[in-house]
Amino acid sequence: MSQQGARPARQEDDWWGELYDGTTQDTGPAQAPDSLDDRFASARNAVTERPRPPEPSPSREPSPPPDPSTSPEPERTGPPLPDHLVAPASLPDYVGSGPPTYEPEPTALPPADPDALDGLAPDTVLDGARYGACTLRAVSQRGDSARYRGEPRRDALLTARFGAGDQALVLVAMATGARAVPGAHLAAAEACRGIARAVGRSHQRLAQDIRATRRGDLRSGLHRLTDRALGGLRASAATDAPVAVLRCLLLPADPDCRIRVFFGVGDGGLFRLRDGAWQDIEPRLTADDTAPDAPPGDGRASLGPGAVPGDGRASLDPGAVPGDGWTSVPGDGRASLDLGALPGDGRTAPNPGTLPRDGRTANPGTLPGDGRTAPRPGAPRPGSPDPRPPREPFLFRASVARPGDVLVLCTAGLADPLREAEALRARLARRWSGGTPPGLAAFLADARVRVKGYADDRTAAAVWEA
Repeated sequence: MSQQGARPARQEDDWWGELYDGTTQDTGPAQAPDSLDDRFASARNAVTERPRPPEPSPSREPSPPPDPSTSPEPERTGPPLPDHLVAPASLPDYVGSGPPTYEPEPTALPPADPDALDGLAPDTVLDGARYGACTLRAVSQRGDSARYRGEPRRDALLTARFGAGDQALVLVAMATGARAVPGAHLAAAEACRGIARAVGRSHQRLAQDIRATRRGDLRSGLHRLTDRALGGLRASAATDAPVAVLRCLLLPADPDCRIRVFFGVGDGGLFRLRDGAWQDIEPRLTADDTAPDAPPGDGRASLGPGAVPGDGRASLDPGAVPGDGWTSVPGDGRASLDLGALPGDGRTAPNPGTLPRDGRTANPGTLPGDGRTAPRPGAPRPGSPDPRPPREPFLFRASVARPGDVLVLCTAGLADPLREAEALRARLARRWSGGTPPGLAAFLADARVRVKGYADDRTAAAVWEA
């Protein structure tokens, strides 16, 4: 197009003249109907020199990606996972033909005294640790019956570490208060605290005796400590009847020491899971073990096959490894637990019955001048039967652990169904034989697997050996 007023000089401006000259007729309306298809064809013809893009094939809109939280899990075609890899929530909380009568969760709280709130005990206590070559899991919980009736948990659990480093000693103490004793849960808690105080004050010598394998010294010393802890409870309850069951486990923190020491008084269970099979290693008792006032360390508690009668030395249990250094020193006379020793100076506190300056020992029951002994108040006359209930025998066992072992100490609430319910033994064997200790929540779920007919409190401590 030329500038206004200029004459066309090139042939390129001829189209403008053809468009606006007087000879060109108006096109007017088309003969054919002006449809949308016609317009589309006209536009297509106008751009025929350009490549025509391929027409998209008709298809549905792409669906959004599936939500992983709502998508179903893929069906597993291989063999089922072992129980120790299955989440506890996916397993039933009972074994046997059906669930127990009681509800699986707590129903009623125990009554509370506003002036004695320190006596309240929680429904469940859970603890754990790892020292040396062992991993500890411990739990204590109310039974189904106590949860329904609103009674306090009669079982008590205490875990404590005394010392530091490889010289440390771990104590696990569990107790069960007698049913007929008022405040049984308080007695059980005090029994655990009493034995913990005694062990804590002597933990250095105890750890040395364990590493030096002085079994006779350990047994006699732990017997004295147990008698003192329970004797105070009997005195405060003004009864000779047992007020609490006490069961304890000593675990050295030294990774090179695999000796595990059990001691206590009363019913319960001591089990070992080895190579997927349960072993009941509770110390066996004889008829003489029920004799009242049995002196500590007299060897009357049977410690399984191989025990040496009468000398108080405990033999190796059937699972001990020969030649592993667990040997006794016969006749060495070393008393590892001097209960009257003054801390730090090696001196021995005087015997309360020793007369000053002359070294003689006065018998509180001796009549002055004639050497006769006065009868104790309440003691039976010579020749008459003893009306006092027999004392619970002292239990002791020292065993050598192997890698992969699981040692289980428990009160009667778990020991009874574990001995009598095959389904429970099989369930826990599958859960705990994987070599990897369960977490605290998984261990709690395993320990609370219920069995119909067993509704007492349960307390258990399990030790996995690396």
